[in-house]
Amino acid sequence: MNNRIDTTFQKLRENDEAAFVAYVCAGDPDYSASLDIARSLADAGADIIELGVPFSDPQADGVVNQLAAERALKAGMSVPKLMELIKEFRTTHDTAIVLFTYLNPVYAYGYEQFHTDAAAAGADGILLLDLPPDEIANNKELTSSAGLRHITLVSPSTPAKRKQMLAAQSEGFIYAVSRMGVTGAQQAPSTGIGQLVSSIKAYTDTPVCVGFGISSPEQSADVASASDGVVVGSAIVNQVAQNADQPNLAEIVRDFATPLIVATKNKSVS
Repeated sequence: MNNRIDTTFQKLRENDEAAFVAYVCAGDPDYSASLDIARSLADAGADIIELGVPFSDPQADGVVNQLAAERALKAGMSVPKLMELIKEFRTTHDTAIVLFTYLNPVYAYGYEQFHTDAAAAGADGILLLDLPPDEIANNKELTSSAGLRHITLVSPSTPAKRKQMLAAQSEGFIYAVSRMGVTGAQQAPSTGIGQLVSSIKAYTDTPVCVGFGISSPEQSADVASASDGVVVGSAIVNQVAQNADQPNLAEIVRDFATPLIVATKNKSVS
C-alpha cells in the first residue's frame, strides 16, 4: 500500500515543486475548530498536515505552541479524540498527515496501540520529538508494521556520525531544524540552510523539509529553493491564537497561509 507522504513527494518532484508542511495543534482552540483549520489548510494547497498532539510539558516548543497545547487540553483534547479527528478529516480529504508528538502521550495510550490506531485512523507518519536516536530501530519496526513513516529530526548541531545514522533510518521526509532553539523563538530561518540540507543529502535521498522561523512568503520561497519542503508552524498557530474567537477562524488561517503556500510551490514570490 502506498503511503501518502511518499506519493506526495513523488508528485512534487515530477512538478519541480517544494512541499508545504502546515503545523496545527490538534484541538486548538477546540476540536471542531482545529478540524476546520486542517481542512482549510488542505484546501489552500498544503501538501502535508502536521498535527501536534497536545502535551502538558512540551519542552521543545516555545510559548506560542505551549499555549496552543494548553488551550487544546483545556478544551478537552485527548489522544482518543485525536484519532477521531483524523478519521473525520479523512472523510473529506486525502492530504497526508504526520503526527508531531512527545513520547509521554504515546506511552500513556499504549505505544504499539498508538501506532496501530493512528495508522487505522488515517495518519501517514509520526515524528517522536524526544525519542533517542539510538532507540529508533525499535520504534521503526513498530511504525513500519503499522504503515506509518518515521520522520527524523536533524539540527545544525547534530554531529556528522549521528546525522548519517538518522539519515539512514529516515522515512517519508527528514525535518531539518534551521537553527537551534525552541519553536516560535526565531524571527527568521538561518542563512545556512543550503549547507545544512546538503550535509543531510550527502547520506540519503529522503526529502528534506526545513522548519523553525518561517513566517513570510519571502522566507518560504528562500527555504523552498534550498530544500524539498517548508514547514510552517508557530506562524500558523499564532494566527489561531490571535483569532480564536472569530467565527471565520479557519478562513483567516487559510488566507494567511495561502501566500506562503504559493511561494513555496513556485520557489519565488511573484
